[in-house]
Amino acid sequence: MHAVQELRYLLDRRTRTTDPGDSMATAPTPGFTHSEEWFASDGTRCAARVYRPDAGQEDRPAIVMAHGFGSVRALRLYAYAERFAAAGYVVVAFDYRGFGDSEGEPRQLLSVAMQHQDWRAAIAHTRTLDGVDPARVVAWGTSFGGGHVIAVAGQGEPLAAVIAQVPHVSGPAAVRSTGLRAVLRLAGPAVRDQVGAWFGRAPVQVASVDLPGRTAMMTSADAYPGMIRLIQESGLQLEDYPTSVAARIALRIGAYSPQRWAAGVRCPALVQLVTDDAITPRAVAEKAASRIPRSTVRVYEGGHFDPYVEPLFDFVVGDQLAFLATHVPVPPASLQKDVP
Repeated sequence: MHAVQELRYLLDRRTRTTDPGDSMATAPTPGFTHSEEWFASDGTRCAARVYRPDAGQEDRPAIVMAHGFGSVRALRLYAYAERFAAAGYVVVAFDYRGFGDSEGEPRQLLSVAMQHQDWRAAIAHTRTLDGVDPARVVAWGTSFGGGHVIAVAGQGEPLAAVIAQVPHVSGPAAVRSTGLRAVLRLAGPAVRDQVGAWFGRAPVQVASVDLPGRTAMMTSADAYPGMIRLIQESGLQLEDYPTSVAARIALRIGAYSPQRWAAGVRCPALVQLVTDDAITPRAVAEKAASRIPRSTVRVYEGGHFDPYVEPLFDFVVGDQLAFLATHVPVPPASLQKDVP
């Protein structure tokens, strides 16, 4: 059933033209404020930008957002958050401990267990915010974070819905897609970093993304250009945030497969994939999505980094808004008059 739905969707996307009256082609009128706030995860402060719609005071649904592998919320997550806030949702976009604007030492240390803990802390904090309906919290994750939301939901976190964009679902599949030579280049720094950690040394860093042939976690042909465009489209410079991770994660990535928890996701889930994903292979992600009892699958033409930017961004976020309107709608009184 998923395969038929996806094929029709792709054909529709190939032939669709932009209509001036199409809500996905029209930037939403601002009707929200945002503030920089904090929440604690295991005693460490995580930075969170909280978006609050202007209209209405009654409790409304909230969306908790975080990025992917070694990435920060400032890399285009605010573009999604603004669309959600304009549609009437409270939005909390946060950085993991040790990354971005959050506190935590050592910096750039990527731990799956810690990031799961950060997700649970962010969701728990969001439930306490004024104006939020604690029973209607949505987890939105992309790439590595897309895998996290599947894992956290499948492990029993009560959520109103999940949105997983180009999600990492299989460690072995991710290793295979990286390629043998790239994996071997990572082995040396990964082992040095792990041994150093046992002796209390500072982490050995490797690039999260780099050009093919270099030592980095992601070296597909589209990876480095995709990251550079994300930085540019976010109004950032390459030096604004580190683009590296502690190398020891290369020893663990193959064992992290969120698909093992997919069957335990009881809430509605939107899983968005791309046809030419060289980082989180589409076929494996489709199989994982089929295990989620209440999943909706959408497939788009493009590569792993395309959903974040135009022209695909409008379609992707438009489908997210449609999914939310169906499964976690904003109370009618909260809707702004000028939001389609």
